[in-house]
Amino acid sequence: MQTEFVTDLAPIAPDAWDRLTGHDDPFVEHAFLHALAQSGCVGPGTGWRPRHVLLRERGELVAALPLYLKDHSYGEYVFDFGWAQAALRAGIAYYPKLVAMVPFTPATGRRFLVAPGIPEQAAVSALLDGALELLRRQGASSIHLHFLNAHEAELVRADGRFHSRLSSQFHWQNRNFANFDDHLATFRSAIRKEVRKERRRVVEAGIDVSVVEGPQLTAEEWQALTQFYFDTCEKHGSGPYLTPEFFACIARTQAARVVAVLARQQGEIVAGTLNFEKGAHLYGRYWGSSARYDSLHFELCYHRLIERAIARGYSRFEAGAQGIHKLRRGLLPAAIHNACYVADPRLAEAVADYLEREERSVRIELAELDHHGPAHRDG
Repeated sequence: MQTEFVTDLAPIAPDAWDRLTGHDDPFVEHAFLHALAQSGCVGPGTGWRPRHVLLRERGELVAALPLYLKDHSYGEYVFDFGWAQAALRAGIAYYPKLVAMVPFTPATGRRFLVAPGIPEQAAVSALLDGALELLRRQGASSIHLHFLNAHEAELVRADGRFHSRLSSQFHWQNRNFANFDDHLATFRSAIRKEVRKERRRVVEAGIDVSVVEGPQLTAEEWQALTQFYFDTCEKHGSGPYLTPEFFACIARTQAARVVAVLARQQGEIVAGTLNFEKGAHLYGRYWGSSARYDSLHFELCYHRLIERAIARGYSRFEAGAQGIHKLRRGLLPAAIHNACYVADPRLAEAVADYLEREERSVRIELAELDHHGPAHRDG
């Protein structure tokens, strides 16, 4: 296999790329990654410079690692700001660094894209060889692999050159539920009643909620979803990572992966979520509303999407980063697998020590959160 480094996916045929992406991850598809670059979300001036690693066999693309050279640590959701500060105090340059993830997308999925029939362990090690070569060429301090699926985490661990890193989120897992009431039946009585009250409040407020698949979304609905994203960023005092052009690109090229949940009051769109689905997985991504409505966030971001996941037989629903309030809506604590390589031996030793302590803390937190989940019967 021959290694190649590219800064642009445009010359790569979408079909050749997408045959590597597997069944359940919409974010590593050519259309999504190219939309980020085409719309100016990544590239010059953003601090996210594409440096993708490709493997070819007799000219055919057989594996890839979406990789970005970064000048900061924003938009990753797996935090290393403390590492950067420690490096600065020690006189070690921390930026640039290399990050393998879908920018601004805290969703577990494929990082090592491997064609069917190619030995996975060999491909993963070869892609890591390429990433380490890029580290040397670019003078990067480190390589960070974020939001690996559990299988890939094992392949990276078997390679032996990267340190494992554990973090956490809240995910919903389908336990062969027949319908939403079947899902609620697993909750403690008090929490089950509160969820039903939340859903009634939306109806009593005269709000109509609809689930619309991407190809059926109108231009007005796309515009509303785009504006909701920017409104949410402004309300939280954070600069938007995405551009209006990104949403326009997705509407043109990846609408088949989109499902929106829209809320209307007296015919006007007052809130919405933009979500993605592929295979057996559903991913909640962007939410916004024109005003504050009691319980509407829970209805659009969790309850309606769990209903859809049950109806379509999906195995997992992820609703993004953070949010302990998700626990009482049936999204349970889940371990998130990451990995890193640090070039400087001094910093590497400190990071390895930190990661051991961090993992113990995360595992204690996961157990404690699980103890307080909605189905726990002992208070």
